[in-house]
Amino acid sequence: MDSLSHIRHSARGMGTAASWILLLSALSFSQSSPAPSQPQAPQVDPVELIRKAVKNELKSDQGVPEHFMFRGIKSTPKGSTTRLYAETKEGSAGLIVAYDGKPLTPDQQQAEQARLDHYIHSPEELRKKRAQEREEAERTTRIMRALPDAFLYECAGEETGTEGIGTVGDPLVRLRFRPNPNYQPPSRVEEVLTGMKGDILVDANHYRIASIDGTLFKSVGFGWGILGHLNAGGHFIVHQRDVDNVWEISSMTVNFTGKILLVKSLNIESTETYSDFKQISNDLTFAQAVELLKKEEATLAEKTSPEKLAETQKQ
Repeated sequence: MDSLSHIRHSARGMGTAASWILLLSALSFSQSSPAPSQPQAPQVDPVELIRKAVKNELKSDQGVPEHFMFRGIKSTPKGSTTRLYAETKEGSAGLIVAYDGKPLTPDQQQAEQARLDHYIHSPEELRKKRAQEREEAERTTRIMRALPDAFLYECAGEETGTEGIGTVGDPLVRLRFRPNPNYQPPSRVEEVLTGMKGDILVDANHYRIASIDGTLFKSVGFGWGILGHLNAGGHFIVHQRDVDNVWEISSMTVNFTGKILLVKSLNIESTETYSDFKQISNDLTFAQAVELLKKEEATLAEKTSPEKLAETQKQ
């Protein structure tokens, strides 16, 4: 399952319990203090600011979104996986191109092709994949809508957008959040918000969420098609940035433990970074996207071949 497609389509610039947590994590937290020369953000009521930002995040999901091809690298304690992604009207296609920075072996390539063929030659499986993406997008939309009411906010300083966080040079307002004791979650989907606190950075020019840093200070239940709970101490950091006037997730770090169905252990520990965004046609089918990814893989392999690198070094 290509978890990134669930994240990016549902937050648009913001399955398993793991993939939903990544969805919720749409965005980060910077440790830097604002310098005197940094641009000054407008003085805005923190609740009004978050409402405007959430409105824009949800608005960006409407209409026909731009589709991109990009690279993602996911690192866990077991190693790293590099994928190329392409978004399509039939769902997001992801092609694994390396493990721990090394190209796939012939056997691994064959297994990856078989996985993709499973979707290409089975319309029903591809339909199920797309339906799951839409369900997860709806859950994230519900979380986004709840943000202004689920938390209490206070301004905690200003800083400037950097590469990977917001728009470079734009003013960012840090909002510190904690649960609103008067908030009543309408369902188990939103219940996870009652145990979170942290910081949100909002781009004060575009009214977009540039980052979220959140921590679970108590155990919380969840109900995203499957019941379970997350333990206290869970933490996520997600960055979002402006890519040609479209906001995209640039990195995510998550660390959660818990239980699924109160029996199966849940342990999520990973960091993902996304780069090399290239806009592509909105009309690509899933099969066409796979072919596009293969061509991109071949181009990258040629650029990084020993012969090409040696030639580059001579120039």
